[in-house]
Amino acid sequence: MARPRSFDEREVLERAREQFWASGYAGTRMDDIARATGLGKGSLYGAFGDKGALFQRVFGDWCATVVEVAERFLAGGPDAEALDRIAAYVRLMAENTAADTERRGCLMAKGTAELAEQDPAVAARAATTMSALLALLRTEIAAAQRHGDIDPGADPERLAALLLTVVRGIEAVGKAGLASETVRTVADTALAVLPRPARRSSSSTGRDA
Repeated sequence: MARPRSFDEREVLERAREQFWASGYAGTRMDDIARATGLGKGSLYGAFGDKGALFQRVFGDWCATVVEVAERFLAGGPDAEALDRIAAYVRLMAENTAADTERRGCLMAKGTAELAEQDPAVAARAATTMSALLALLRTEIAAAQRHGDIDPGADPERLAALLLTVVRGIEAVGKAGLASETVRTVADTALAVLPRPARRSSSSTGRDA
């Protein structure tokens, strides 16, 4: 009979994530993770597999959280509030970047940049995450169009792709050292350029984008 695990799996994964986040995949050894988690390498291998398998678990959990955070803001609701939901999400991403004073960035972005070319599983997981974010933004943009806050003649797919690129790009330029206030301005500018119906000015919605 297998012995029950005597450790908190979630805590171990969090500590492993911190190690990968700080050192990158190539810069992290199983010895490093063993020290960070307090587990022997044998226990790590037995519970999670090799370094690649452990990283896949951590990376997948991170990607799932990225989508979950977006869903808290872009979860649907009254069409009249769709533009507010979009603005809240975009500004949250800017604020998170501004608050990242250590410039650690996003583990999904770092892992994708390092491994996507050589690891199809990482590339596929990142692509799935981006598709989910794109779909959430597209749905909210369509809702705002129905309410008349965004030009109904605009292509919601293209607008969603624009906002997704802005959101992910904000993280990249923030990590590179762009000033926090500039990061916030980028978010506001992206919201301001969303096409409004001709019968409404951009300020008539009451959003300070």
